[in-house]
Amino acid sequence: MQEQEFVRIQLAEKLVLGTKLCHVKCAIGAAIMCTMLLASRFAIAGPPFLTDDPEPVEYQHHEFYISSIQVKTQDGSVGTLPHFEYNYGAAPDLQLHVLTPYEFNSPTNGTLQRGLGDIELGAKYRFVQETDNRPMVGIFPLVEVPVGNANKGLGNGATQVFLPVWVQKRWGEWQSYGGGGYWINNALNAKNHWFFGWQLQKDISEQLTLGAEIYHSTEQAPGLGSSSGFNIGGFYNFDENNHLLFSAGRGLTNITMTNQFSSYLGYQWTW
Repeated sequence: MQEQEFVRIQLAEKLVLGTKLCHVKCAIGAAIMCTMLLASRFAIAGPPFLTDDPEPVEYQHHEFYISSIQVKTQDGSVGTLPHFEYNYGAAPDLQLHVLTPYEFNSPTNGTLQRGLGDIELGAKYRFVQETDNRPMVGIFPLVEVPVGNANKGLGNGATQVFLPVWVQKRWGEWQSYGGGGYWINNALNAKNHWFFGWQLQKDISEQLTLGAEIYHSTEQAPGLGSSSGFNIGGFYNFDENNHLLFSAGRGLTNITMTNQFSSYLGYQWTW
């Protein structure tokens, strides 16, 4: 299981920021500002969770995902339908990553928008191997390339960079991973911020693994406040190449404004 970028809570918080601006602008100007700030950054982290792990794809192996993420708040819904993710083991301990989302943005009192979102590029590098007494450690820097239409709420409008460190340890049927990092967001009215998360999972059988995570983000825009949430999910292995991934959760703070309900559903093909 891969990878990557913290998605649901950022989607919801962009929606909240847009709504707050709508309350202080005139009708037309507010609508424009809301749409611009409904930008969604899809750093999916370690599917089906937001928290990532440090384990790269094996050398010369591949992962391909077709997935959908959705987040609902009192102000509307945002997400991907679908997004495509590809990871390749380019060298021992090194994984290359690309994610391309087809996004939707559906404000409660606005017009549904759909289209290409910002493209995510990254490289995961494991620099400490796991032993009986030592966890695995790695980094996974990500860059969000602003190709989505920010005026329609389908992009951030400026480059973002995520600089995290992740750790992981396994004990028999149990495994846990987590960590965090710093987001650099160059968009107007955005703030650089921290993201932290931790996950715990158990192998129920050879086919089924279940787990849960808790995560926290510091303030992403002036006056928005910090946010926290959780997800419960797992994955089902049909065979060694085909996998179903799923999770669902909600916010723990400012629930109606940031995350009343969020979900992830995806198919993973490995070879």
